[in-house]
Amino acid sequence: MLFTPAETKVVIIGGGTMGADVAAVCARGGCATQVVELTTERRAHLPNYFANAMTELGYENRIHLLTVAGSLDEVDWADVDLVIECIPERLDLKQSLFAELEKRAKPEAVLASNSSSFPISEIAVGLKTAARMIGLHFFMPAHIVPCVEVICGEKTAKMVAESLSRLMTACGMVPVMVKKDLHGFLANRLQHALSREAFYLIDEGIATPEDVDKAVRFGFGFRYLAAGPVMQRDHAGLEVHAAAGASIYPSLNNSPNIAKSLSDRVKSGKLGMKTGEGFFEWNPETIRAERDRYDSILREGLKIIQKELPKID
Repeated sequence: MLFTPAETKVVIIGGGTMGADVAAVCARGGCATQVVELTTERRAHLPNYFANAMTELGYENRIHLLTVAGSLDEVDWADVDLVIECIPERLDLKQSLFAELEKRAKPEAVLASNSSSFPISEIAVGLKTAARMIGLHFFMPAHIVPCVEVICGEKTAKMVAESLSRLMTACGMVPVMVKKDLHGFLANRLQHALSREAFYLIDEGIATPEDVDKAVRFGFGFRYLAAGPVMQRDHAGLEVHAAAGASIYPSLNNSPNIAKSLSDRVKSGKLGMKTGEGFFEWNPETIRAERDRYDSILREGLKIIQKELPKID
């Protein structure tokens, strides 16, 4: 079972952006962390990436806790306490990997998936030790966004979930427990409920993409840094929310289909920054400027709530 970070050895499978940032989170807390990355080019890039990330976080004195391996065979599995999978979002790949991890990891090691969509119970199908299989879903960029979802599968042992939550807290994260395994877990379900209505409003010509974003960022979303939607209702008064809900709920979009404004762009290959156009047009210069702006605001927001985050030893 997992203990304090100093007593926990972590292996991250996948050294892409998410895996590298998750590794930085674990090392920040004091865990000896090894990243398994099969791609030679990406593997060569990781040491410099870690040096920059840890310096940015203010934990350059813990860079030595981060190491890189080129295959599962290079890992000393007898010492591994926690495995976090950060490979591409394909169910067959994840199921195959965890079947292999079950053979390699010691029986008491916790096996976690960073999947953002697949129910943990689906990934764990066929595992003999599904009680130690759990979801651990981070949000990009993982080393900046404090929240992490701890998702219980149908067979996940309660002790595993509680132990992993304590470890994440010790690493400076804010864990939220998702007690039932379902598509999208907690945060993505909330996020998609909002986006379904947002794209519906665009489809209906009620608002432009720009104004939808402004309404969220500079309106009700601005308050979320201070209080979530449940706490906000206590601030405003539950009777006010109940009355407004009774009026608004019947007209909210509840279609099971993806909005036309979204699906049409996907069909035409307009996928966002990666293709140069989505709802907005992009080129290398505007992408770089937008990402710098985005990351800068996230870091400033993190400073604002820093005193509410768990302290790291």
